[in-house]
Amino acid sequence: MKMDYASELDFQFILEHDRHLPKQLIKNKLNGKEIIIVKNEENRRIGWLRYNYFWDHTPFLNMIFLQENKRNKGIGTELLRFWETEMKNKGYEFVMTSSLSDEQAQHFYRKLGYKDSGSLLLENEALEIIFTKKLSK
Repeated sequence: MKMDYASELDFQFILEHDRHLPKQLIKNKLNGKEIIIVKNEENRRIGWLRYNYFWDHTPFLNMIFLQENKRNKGIGTELLRFWETEMKNKGYEFVMTSSLSDEQAQHFYRKLGYKDSGSLLLENEALEIIFTKKLSK
Protein backbone atom coordinates (compact mmCIF):
# COMPACT_ATOMS: atom_id res chain seq x y z
CA MET A 1 0.00 0.00 0.00
CA LYS A 2 1.10 3.55 -0.71
CA MET A 3 -0.11 6.40 1.48
CA ASP A 4 0.47 10.10 0.99
CA TYR A 5 -1.30 13.42 1.22
CA ALA A 6 -3.95 13.70 -1.46
CA SER A 7 -3.55 16.16 -4.33
CA GLU A 8 -5.78 17.71 -6.98
CA LEU A 9 -5.25 14.51 -8.99
CA ASP A 10 -7.24 12.66 -6.31
CA PHE A 11 -10.11 15.15 -6.24
CA GLN A 12 -12.57 13.23 -8.44
CA PHE A 13 -12.08 9.95 -6.55
CA ILE A 14 -12.68 11.67 -3.22
CA LEU A 15 -15.67 13.62 -4.53
CA GLU A 16 -17.29 10.42 -5.82
CA HIS A 17 -16.96 8.69 -2.44
CA ASP A 18 -17.34 11.50 0.11
CA ARG A 19 -21.02 12.31 0.35
CA HIS A 20 -20.49 14.53 3.40
CA LEU A 21 -18.53 17.46 1.96
CA PRO A 22 -19.24 19.92 -0.84
CA LYS A 23 -16.71 20.31 -3.67
CA GLN A 24 -15.14 23.50 -2.35
CA LEU A 25 -14.52 22.08 1.10
CA ILE A 26 -12.82 19.03 -0.43
CA LYS A 27 -10.60 21.39 -2.43
CA ASN A 28 -9.79 23.36 0.74
CA LYS A 29 -8.87 20.16 2.57
CA LEU A 30 -6.65 19.08 -0.33
CA ASN A 31 -4.85 22.43 -0.20
CA GLY A 32 -4.55 22.17 3.59
CA LYS A 33 -3.16 18.62 3.38
CA GLU A 34 -6.02 17.24 5.48
CA ILE A 35 -6.75 14.19 3.32
CA ILE A 36 -4.47 11.16 3.01
CA ILE A 37 -4.98 8.93 0.00
CA VAL A 38 -4.21 5.21 -0.07
CA LYS A 39 -3.33 3.36 -3.27
CA ASN A 40 -2.80 -0.31 -3.96
CA GLU A 41 0.23 -1.99 -5.53
CA GLU A 42 -1.05 -1.05 -9.01
CA ASN A 43 -1.16 2.62 -7.91
CA ARG A 44 -4.99 2.65 -7.97
CA ARG A 45 -6.85 4.70 -5.39
CA ILE A 46 -8.68 2.49 -2.92
CA GLY A 47 -9.45 4.84 -0.05
CA TRP A 48 -8.67 7.92 1.99
CA LEU A 49 -8.56 9.38 5.47
CA ARG A 50 -9.90 12.87 6.19
CA TYR A 51 -9.19 14.94 9.29
CA ASN A 52 -9.30 18.43 10.76
CA TYR A 53 -8.42 20.05 14.10
CA PHE A 54 -10.63 20.01 17.18
CA TRP A 55 -10.44 23.39 18.96
CA ASP A 56 -8.13 24.37 16.08
CA HIS A 57 -5.16 22.50 17.58
CA THR A 58 -5.94 18.81 18.18
CA PRO A 59 -5.93 16.44 15.18
CA PHE A 60 -9.40 14.94 14.80
CA LEU A 61 -10.02 12.06 12.40
CA ASN A 62 -13.31 12.69 10.61
CA MET A 63 -13.56 9.73 8.30
CA ILE A 64 -11.80 6.72 6.86
CA PHE A 65 -13.13 5.40 3.56
CA LEU A 66 -12.05 2.17 1.88
CA GLN A 67 -13.65 0.57 -1.12
CA GLU A 68 -15.92 -2.26 -0.02
CA ASN A 69 -13.69 -5.07 -1.33
CA LYS A 70 -10.65 -3.64 0.51
CA ARG A 71 -12.21 -3.63 3.98
CA ASN A 72 -11.27 -6.04 6.79
CA LYS A 73 -7.80 -6.62 5.31
CA GLY A 74 -5.74 -4.45 7.67
CA ILE A 75 -5.57 -1.48 5.30
CA GLY A 76 -7.65 0.76 7.59
CA THR A 77 -5.33 -0.05 10.49
CA GLU A 78 -2.30 0.73 8.34
CA LEU A 79 -3.88 4.01 7.18
CA LEU A 80 -4.77 5.05 10.73
CA ARG A 81 -1.25 4.28 11.97
CA PHE A 82 0.22 6.28 9.07
CA TRP A 83 -1.91 9.27 10.11
CA GLU A 84 -0.95 8.88 13.77
CA THR A 85 2.74 8.85 12.81
CA GLU A 86 2.26 11.95 10.66
CA MET A 87 0.57 13.76 13.55
CA LYS A 88 3.29 12.66 15.98
CA ASN A 89 5.97 13.90 13.56
CA LYS A 90 4.20 17.26 13.46
CA GLY A 91 4.54 17.48 17.24
CA TYR A 92 1.06 16.49 18.40
CA GLU A 93 0.82 14.47 21.61
CA PHE A 94 -2.67 13.09 21.15
CA VAL A 95 -5.38 12.68 18.54
CA MET A 96 -9.16 12.37 18.57
CA THR A 97 -11.94 10.75 16.59
CA SER A 98 -15.56 9.73 17.08
CA SER A 99 -18.08 7.10 16.05
CA LEU A 100 -21.80 6.71 16.35
CA SER A 101 -22.79 4.13 18.95
CA ASP A 102 -24.62 2.10 16.31
CA GLU A 103 -21.51 1.83 14.06
CA GLN A 104 -18.89 -0.91 14.12
CA ALA A 105 -16.08 1.66 13.90
CA GLN A 106 -16.15 2.13 17.68
CA HIS A 107 -14.70 -1.38 18.12
CA PHE A 108 -12.01 -0.68 15.53
CA TYR A 109 -10.83 2.43 17.39
CA ARG A 110 -10.85 0.73 20.80
CA LYS A 111 -8.84 -2.19 19.41
CA LEU A 112 -6.20 0.31 18.25
CA GLY A 113 -5.83 1.95 21.65
CA TYR A 114 -8.38 4.74 21.50
CA LYS A 115 -10.12 5.48 24.81
CA ASP A 116 -13.72 6.54 25.32
CA SER A 117 -13.52 10.18 26.39
CA GLY A 118 -17.08 11.44 26.26
CA SER A 119 -20.12 11.58 24.10
CA LEU A 120 -22.53 13.87 22.34
CA LEU A 121 -26.24 13.28 22.02
CA LEU A 122 -28.03 15.13 19.23
CA GLU A 123 -31.76 14.99 18.67
CA ASN A 124 -32.85 12.03 16.53
CA GLU A 125 -29.27 10.70 16.28
CA ALA A 126 -27.44 7.79 17.82
CA LEU A 127 -24.98 8.67 20.57
CA GLU A 128 -21.69 10.04 19.19
CA ILE A 129 -18.80 8.52 21.15
CA ILE A 130 -15.66 10.66 21.38
CA PHE A 131 -12.32 8.84 21.45
CA THR A 132 -8.82 10.07 22.28
CA LYS A 133 -5.42 8.47 21.99
CA LYS A 134 -2.11 9.59 23.45
CA LEU A 135 0.59 9.17 20.84
CA SER A 136 3.67 7.31 22.03
CA LYS A 137 6.95 9.18 22.10
